[in-house]
Amino acid sequence: MDSTFKYFIGVDGGGSGTRVIVAGPDMLPLASADGAPSALGQGIEKAWRSILDTIALAFANGKIPAPMLSECAIGLGLSGANNIIWKNEFYFRNPGFKKIIIDTDGFTTLLGAHLGAPGVIVAVGTGSVGMVLKHSGERENVSGWGFPSGDEASGAWLGLKACALTQKAIDGRRPHSPLSLAVQNFCGKTPNAFLAWLGNAHQNAFAKLAPLVFQSADTDNEALELLKKAGLEIAQMIKTLDPKSELPMSICGRLGEALIPYLPEDIKKRNQKAKGDSTLGALQLITTTSTTQKIK
Repeated sequence: MDSTFKYFIGVDGGGSGTRVIVAGPDMLPLASADGAPSALGQGIEKAWRSILDTIALAFANGKIPAPMLSECAIGLGLSGANNIIWKNEFYFRNPGFKKIIIDTDGFTTLLGAHLGAPGVIVAVGTGSVGMVLKHSGERENVSGWGFPSGDEASGAWLGLKACALTQKAIDGRRPHSPLSLAVQNFCGKTPNAFLAWLGNAHQNAFAKLAPLVFQSADTDNEALELLKKAGLEIAQMIKTLDPKSELPMSICGRLGEALIPYLPEDIKKRNQKAKGDSTLGALQLITTTSTTQKIK
C-alpha cells in the first residue's frame, strides 16, 4: 500500500478513445470510464482535455468526490509518446498532478498483458505496435511508426488499403467488389463525394472502414487477402521481437483479437489471453519507474 497519494489513476490514450481506471492506495480499482481520443498526434491540448474529462467521468461513475489533482498520481500510456517533443510538451502542460509518468500505450499494454513480467505483445487498434520486455529488463518495439506510412495491420492501415482498392474500381482499373461497393457507400457514392471524403480523412476516419473489410471477407477474396496480409504483418512483428519463440505472447486490442483467426497457425497457437489491459499497465507504470515529474 502507498498512502502518499489519495488516488492512483491509470490512463490508456489512443486514437480511438481514452480509458481511465482509478485505484486507491491499495491499488485496488474503484472506478473507470471511457472517453474521447487522446493520442498526442491529435494535439496536446486536446489530449489533456479528453483525459481530464474522462477522469472526471470515472470519479462520477464511482460516486467518488472529485479530489484535487495534487492528491493524485497518474500513469499514462499514450499513443504518440514515443515522440519526445510531444511527450515533453505534454509534461509541460501538467495541470497539477503531483506525480505524473508518461510512456507509450504499447508499453503499458505490455505491462498489463504480462503483469510486468517479460513477454511480447502486438497491440492493434487504430494504430499498431509490437513490443517485447526481455528477461534482462531491456525493451524493444517494432512498427508504431504512425499513420500513414506505418502501423501495419491496424484499422487505419486496413481502411487505407480498402480505399486504394475502391479507387481502382471507380476508375475501372478493377471490377467492383462487395468491399469496394461498401467503401464507396460509406465514403461517397460519386467520385466527387469520395474525393471530398478523402480530403478530410484522417487516421480515425480510415480506421472506421476496417469493419467493412471484415464484413466483406466471406464474399470478397481481396478483403480476405487484406486480413491475411494483416495477420502476416503481425506474425513478422512477433518473430522480429522474439525470434526464438521463448517468451509468452499476447495479441491485444479489439482489432488485434479480431485478426487472430487470420494469423499463421504457429503464431495463433502461441497466443495467450492478456492478463490485464493498458490501464492496469499504466497503474503499474506509477510504481515501477522512476521517470517522474513532481509538482511541489
